[in-house]
Amino acid sequence: MKKHIPNAITCCNLISGCIATTLALYGMTPFAFIVIIVGAVFDFFDGMAARLLHVSSPIGKELDSLADVVTFGVAPSAMLFTYLGHFSHAMPRWVDFAAFLMAAFSALRLAKFNLDERQTVGFIGLPTPANALFWSSLIVGWEYEMLVLPSMPVILFVLMLLSCYLLVSEIPMFALKFKTWGWRGNEVKYIFVLSSVALFVCLGVAGVALVRGVTIVVAWYVALSIFVNYRQSPS
Repeated sequence: MKKHIPNAITCCNLISGCIATTLALYGMTPFAFIVIIVGAVFDFFDGMAARLLHVSSPIGKELDSLADVVTFGVAPSAMLFTYLGHFSHAMPRWVDFAAFLMAAFSALRLAKFNLDERQTVGFIGLPTPANALFWSSLIVGWEYEMLVLPSMPVILFVLMLLSCYLLVSEIPMFALKFKTWGWRGNEVKYIFVLSSVALFVCLGVAGVALVRGVTIVVAWYVALSIFVNYRQSPS
C-alpha cells in the first residue's frame, strides 16, 4: 500500500495543475496562482514521501515530471495567455498563443532533468517551479501596474523568451538542500534565505505585498545564481 502513497501525492499535483489551468483560462488568475502553490506543496511532499518510505521508482520519476509539466508549465502559460488578452487592442490576438512556448520549454527542461546526472545537489537551468511562481505572482501581483504601460506586451514577450532560455540553459543554480547546517559550504543558501526573509518583512506578508514578494524573490534567486556562477567560473 505504501508504495502508492508518493504517486498519489504526485497525482494531486497533476490535478492541481489541471485546476489552475482551467481557472487561468476563465480569467480567475488569483485562484490559479493559489492552486499552483498548492501543486508546489504536493510536488515537495511526493519526493519526501518516496524517500521516507523507501519506495522510489522509475514510474514515480516519470509521473512527477508529467505532473510538473502541467502545474509548472501549462498553468503559468495559460495565465500569461489570458493576461495578454488585455492587450488585444495593441496586437493580433494570435500572438497571445506564444505564451505556450513556455510550456514547451518547461517540458524540455524536465526531460533533460530526468536524464542529467549532474543535477543531484543543484540545478542546471531554471527549475520549473521557480519559473511558474515567478510568472503567476507577476501576473497577479503586478496586474494593474503592467496594464498602464503601452509597451508591456513586448516586455512580457521578451521576458517569456528569457524564461524559455533560462529553463534549458547550462547555467548552474543552487538548490535549497542542506547536507549540514553549518555556514561553510552553505553561504549562498543562507544569504538567499536571510535576504528573502528580510524582503518579506519589509514588504509585508499579506495580500498583494506577499505575492509581489514572491516575484522579487524568484528574480533574486536567478540573479544570485548567475552571479555566483560568474564568480566561480575560471577567468
